[in-house]
Amino acid sequence: MKKTLLALAITGLVAGCSTPPETPTDPALDSTDQKVSYGMGLVLGERMGNDLPDLQMDQFLQGIQHGHAGDEDTTRMSREEIQQALMEYQKTLQQKQGKEMEELAQKNQEAGEAFLSENAERDGVQTTESGLQYEVLQEGSGEQPAATDTVEVHYTGELLSGEVFDSSRERGEPVTFGLNQVIPGWTEGLQLMSEGARYKLYIPSDLAYGPGGNRAIGPNETLVFDVELLAINPGAGDDAAAE
Repeated sequence: MKKTLLALAITGLVAGCSTPPETPTDPALDSTDQKVSYGMGLVLGERMGNDLPDLQMDQFLQGIQHGHAGDEDTTRMSREEIQQALMEYQKTLQQKQGKEMEELAQKNQEAGEAFLSENAERDGVQTTESGLQYEVLQEGSGEQPAATDTVEVHYTGELLSGEVFDSSRERGEPVTFGLNQVIPGWTEGLQLMSEGARYKLYIPSDLAYGPGGNRAIGPNETLVFDVELLAINPGAGDDAAAE
C-alpha cells in the first residue's frame, strides 16, 4: 500500500500543478487509497508552491522517485551537494527578500513623509517637536496620564491605505497597558489626552515600528490611530502586559 500511495501522490502532484493534457489521463479516485493519495499530492503541491515558488517540477518529481526507490546508485546528488545547494538557495532568497524589504521601506518612508507634510496643513491637526501629529476629536475632562501610568483605551489602528490592522472596538473590549510599554508615538500621544478624550494620532514610522515593521505593519509604515482614553490607573504601569 505504501508504494501505491506514494505513486498516486506523485501522479496527483503532477495533476495539481501541471497543465492538463488535451487527452484526459487523470487517474481514478474511486478507492480511499486513491483519494488519500491525490489529497496528499494536492496538499504537497500547494505547500511547495507557497514555500518554494521557484520549484522545478521535473527535477522535484525525479527526486521523489529516486528517494522512494532507496537505491543510492540512482541518485544524482550526494547529501553534501544537496545541503550546499539548499544553503546557496537560502542565501540568494534572503538577499532577494532583503532587497525587496529595503525597497518597500523606502517607498513607505516617502509615502509617510508626503502624507504627514500634507496632513500638517489641515485645520485642527497639530504637530509636536518629535513629529507626532494629533487631532482632537473630543476633549476629555479628567486627568492626564504620566509615562509610568497604566491606561485603559479603545482604539482603531489603520495604515495610510485605510486598511484596519488592529481594533479593540472590533473585538468589543478595551485594552489596558502601561504607557512605558508601547511604541513612542503612543507614549507621547496619550500623555496629551485627558480621561474621556478621543484623539486621532498620526504616528511617523520612527515613532512606531520603524524599518522592522510588526506583523501586518510593513517597514517604515506611518500609522493612524483613533484613540479614546477611558481611564487612568496611576502607578500600575510596571504591572501591565507589554504590547
